[in-house]
Amino acid sequence: MRALKTKKVSGANPLWKMYETIHFIKVFKNVIIIEISRYMPSVKWKHFIYRKGLNMKIGNETAFAFKATPDIMFPELISIGKNCVIGYNATILCHEYLVDEYRIGHVNIGDNVLIGANSTILAGVNIGSNATVASGTIVTKDVPDGLMAFGNPMQLKKRR
Repeated sequence: MRALKTKKVSGANPLWKMYETIHFIKVFKNVIIIEISRYMPSVKWKHFIYRKGLNMKIGNETAFAFKATPDIMFPELISIGKNCVIGYNATILCHEYLVDEYRIGHVNIGDNVLIGANSTILAGVNIGSNATVASGTIVTKDVPDGLMAFGNPMQLKKRR
């Protein structure tokens, strides 16, 4: 089960009122940093900028591929272990804005994890060490150590 903080809202949807949740300047700064970094060819620079500019917790030798995108609103809630690969166009989310509520949750990714291309990691998910997320998977629940998550809806199986 995903670990999320949920807040009900009334009136307009919470995305319409998102700057009651988070400061506009923070989102603006994060968008600029993330958009520049998505196209940056150096994984070392991207690693440094995400750690220093977005306060993400990222282990040594973890690499974000071209166009991989961390959460623009709460990137500081992302923690990634060492020697991980975040694949092409993968997205890591720490928030969900729905019609009548919003949810915020940490995303924790262990060591030696592969997140495949075009995957989406939802808020509040933990991915264990030595796990694999196959390309195109929407990670809707925790992935234990050493398992592979694949498909939509997401399924788990033991890695070979």
